[in-house]
This record gives sequence, structure tokens and C-alpha cells, in this order.
Amino acid sequence: MKHKRKRKAETIFQRWFLDNRFSIVLLNILLFFLIIWVFNKVSFVLNPAWVFFSAILPPLLLAVIQYYVMNPVVDWCEKKFKIPRVATILVLFLLILVALIWIINILVPIVQNQINALIKNWPHIWNDAVNVTQNALQDPRLHEVKGSLQHMIDNTQKTLFKSGQSTFAATIGNISSAVSVITMIVMTLLTAPFILFFMLKDGHQLRPYITKFVPEDWQASFSQLLYDINRALASYIRGQITVAFWVGVMFVIGYTVIGLPYGLALAILAAFMNLIPYFGTPLALIPVLVIAIMTSVPMLIKVLVVFVIEQGIESRLLSPLVMGNKMEMHPVTTILLLIGASAVWGLWGVIFGIPIYAVLKIIVSRVYNYYRRESDVFKETEAASSTTGDADQVKTNNTK
Repeated sequence: MKHKRKRKAETIFQRWFLDNRFSIVLLNILLFFLIIWVFNKVSFVLNPAWVFFSAILPPLLLAVIQYYVMNPVVDWCEKKFKIPRVATILVLFLLILVALIWIINILVPIVQNQINALIKNWPHIWNDAVNVTQNALQDPRLHEVKGSLQHMIDNTQKTLFKSGQSTFAATIGNISSAVSVITMIVMTLLTAPFILFFMLKDGHQLRPYITKFVPEDWQASFSQLLYDINRALASYIRGQITVAFWVGVMFVIGYTVIGLPYGLALAILAAFMNLIPYFGTPLALIPVLVIAIMTSVPMLIKVLVVFVIEQGIESRLLSPLVMGNKMEMHPVTTILLLIGASAVWGLWGVIFGIPIYAVLKIIVSRVYNYYRRESDVFKETEAASSTTGDADQVKTNNTK
């Protein structure tokens, strides 16, 4: 009798605690926040590690981005033509060096002249835009919205003025920070090519090397996990850079054809802004619209036509062909993720939020699938569902 009660108590404990989904979820959440609390208490130990990581991150990040762009060419030449990897890498480096020399000697001076002229003339362009808007508000038909539009213009001017003041003050007050930033940029440009060379040369051996440190029972699953993460990052980085490049090319052609002032600089800005999904191109269009309005009404119409054509080619042909649905993210998820990441980490969150989310999604999915496969909670649920299904099937057969 006593043995039966003890067995019953153990069964209740196991049912309501050990094998209960809600209890397990709460326990995992508790452990998660406990780990965060422990890391917060020992932050003085982790600070040197963070300083070390932040120092090596810029060249490593630049090398990783270049690796994902160049590695397919190296692999293709090795598999298709049996060309040694080192030879292909050296040829690619030489081509990049030639391209950089061309950019520095030909493209940079043109873009620099346009940017300098745009910075010099932007206050006049903005004042003209404000005057045109205020003159348009004199129309009696816009009397109801005049106050709100005037308030918006005043707030924008104040915000721009304050931003300019704070930026100037920060620049004057942080000369040492500027020097450290310049030093970091120089060190990144000097060390990234060496990291990239060895990544291209031996990068394909990294996954087997890391997998050896995992227990044998988990090596196959861990290797597949690394493969999925690598494929997701490669698809995203290659796709974003390819789409951004062709967006810049399309805008260069379009702005050159319509004769838009500062067209090359604005097209390059649009290419870089396109790295921000959904929001980048509309944000890059704002200065274009202001300049077009100040030029002439026909120029504004031409700019809108170029934008519509570019968006049609990008959304209907370029993005589906290059990106497809490789990230497997719903547009609403992407937008909410960008908003949240920008609020927490600013521009870096906007740029790196999606790939970090993709990596975490792969890891969490695999951990969940492993837990679902090994846990008794889901086994009991599946068994109960199977029993219910068999009973329903028997009942149906008896009815027949």
C-alpha cells in the first residue's frame, strides 16, 4: 500500500512538473534570466574579452563579407578547371587591386566633387524647398492643413539645426575618438586582406575542424547546423550586395539619362541604403525628390518615372531572381525586426539584425526539434493523439 502511494506521488510529480510543458517552459525562462544575471555579476571578468573581441571584429567582419562574395568563384574554378585555390585567390586579389585603383583615380574624384557641391548647395536647396512649400500653402484650399504643415517644417528645421550643432560639438570634443576611429579603419584595411586570404584558402576545412571538438553522437547534427548557418549567411550577404550593386547601376543610368544634378552621388547613396530592406530606397529618395523639385517640375516627373521603373525591375525580376525566399522570413517579421533592432542598436541593428535573427532562428529550431524528439512530454502527447486517432478510426468503422 505504501509502495503504491509513493509510486502515485512520483507519477503526479512527474506528470505535473517533469513532463509538463508549462513547467518546463517556466524553468527554461528562469534559467535563461539566471544566466544573464550571473554574466552581469561577472561583467568585470568579461570586459577584457569584450575589448579584445571588439578590436578584432571590424577586420574579421570585412573579411567574412568579402569571403562570401569571392568564395563561390574560388570553389568554381577549383572544381571546374582544377585550378589551385591559391592561384585563383591571387588573381582575384589582383583584379580587386586594379578595380580599387580605377575607383580611386576615376570614380572617387567625380563623386567627391558632386558630394562637395551638394553639401555646399544643400542649405540653399533646402531653403528654396521651404519657400516653395510656404508659397504653395498660400492657396486658400490648403488653409486647413497650413498650420500642421508649417509646424512640421519648423520642427524639421529645428531638428536639423540641433543635429548639426551636436555633431559639430561632438567632433570638436572627441578628437581622440576620431583618431582612434581612423586608426581602427587603417588597421582594418591592412589586416582584412590577410584574414581573407587564409579564409579563402582554408575556409572549407573550418567546419570539419570545429566539428571534431563535439561529442561523436552530436557531430553529424552539429555539422549540419554549421552548414545551415553558413548557407543562410552566404545567401543573405551575396543577395544583398548583388541587389544593392544593380540598384546603384540602374539609378546611375536613370539619373544620367534624365540629367539629374548630383546623380552619381545620389545613385551611390541609393545603392548603400538598399542594404536596409524595405526602408533603404525610400529614405535615399528623399534628397532626390528635394533636388528634383528645386530643379523643375518635369525633372520631378522624370525622377518618379525612374524610381517606378527601378522598383518594378527590382521587385519583379532582380530580388526574386537573386534573393528568392532564402531567408524564409515573412515581410511583417522583417519590418518589425528592423524597427526593434534600430531602436536597440541603431544603424548596426538595422544592418545586422536580419542575419543575426536568421542564425538564432536556425539554432533555436534545431534545439527545439531535438527537445521534441527526445522529451517524454511530446512523446506522451503524440501517443495520446495516436490513441485518439485510432479510437476515432475504430468508431468510424463500427458505424459503417
